[in-house]
Amino acid sequence: MNAASGPMSPGDLRRWLTERVAAYLGRPPAEIDPAVKLRTYGLDSIHALSLCVDVEEAVGLLVEPTLAWDHPTIDDIAAHLTGLLARDRPGREPAADPE
Repeated sequence: MNAASGPMSPGDLRRWLTERVAAYLGRPPAEIDPAVKLRTYGLDSIHALSLCVDVEEAVGLLVEPTLAWDHPTIDDIAAHLTGLLARDRPGREPAADPE
C-alpha cells in the first residue's frame, strides 16, 4: 500500500506497522503485540530508521528518525501517524468551534 492508493484507515495502518515490524524481526505478525514496546522485541536503531523510510514511502509522511523511540509501541506510532494524516490531508475541514 502506498500514499497514491489513498490514506490508510487507523486499522490498516496498525496492521501494516505490525507486518513491517514482524518482517524486520523475522517473526510472524501474530507474535507482535501492538501494545508492547518495540525494544522488548529487539527492534534496534537500524530497524527504526528503516521503519521511518517505509512510512515515508507507504504513507507519504516524512517522520523524525526518532519515531520508534518517541512513540515506543505500534499502537503509539499508529495513533501518532493517524493524527498527522488527519492534519495534513487536504480537503478536510477543521472541527468547527462551538459558539
